[in-house]
Amino acid sequence: MSKTFKVLVLCTGNSARSILGEMLFKHLGQGRIEAYSAGSKPGGVVNPVAIETLQKHGVPCAGARSKSWDEFAVSPAPTLDFIFTVCGNAAQETCPVWPGHPATAHWAIPDPAHVEPMEARRAAFERAYQSLRQRIEAFLALPLETMSREEALAAARRIHTEQ
Repeated sequence: MSKTFKVLVLCTGNSARSILGEMLFKHLGQGRIEAYSAGSKPGGVVNPVAIETLQKHGVPCAGARSKSWDEFAVSPAPTLDFIFTVCGNAAQETCPVWPGHPATAHWAIPDPAHVEPMEARRAAFERAYQSLRQRIEAFLALPLETMSREEALAAARRIHTEQ
């Protein structure tokens, strides 16, 4: 039986990019990945354009919700294997101590949430979706089951610079 990897995608508000990342990891991971998302200062609401973008691409988004990263720092939180920060603010904040000390990589994705007018916002969400999809597909193509934590972390960081 192969290992299921637990991934947390972090952003500040947990309403847009991290939601896209969580749902893409779940969808593309096909059971190989157990994905979550959270924010350091969650807004409590998922951006409707994030849901619209996921649905447009046939990515299931049931259960998407904006939540605090505190949920993943205390028992009975899952022991995470990887954390991906997708915004610069979250990457620079002092994070909680995560159970299991997961490998952490930063994948900077421009924030689409406040782009105006609405058509430009939809286009920005599409760009964020495509950027995340490329990175996640490349990450999932790695032989994670046979890689050391350090090798997987180096590969995750390389994926960001190459995409």
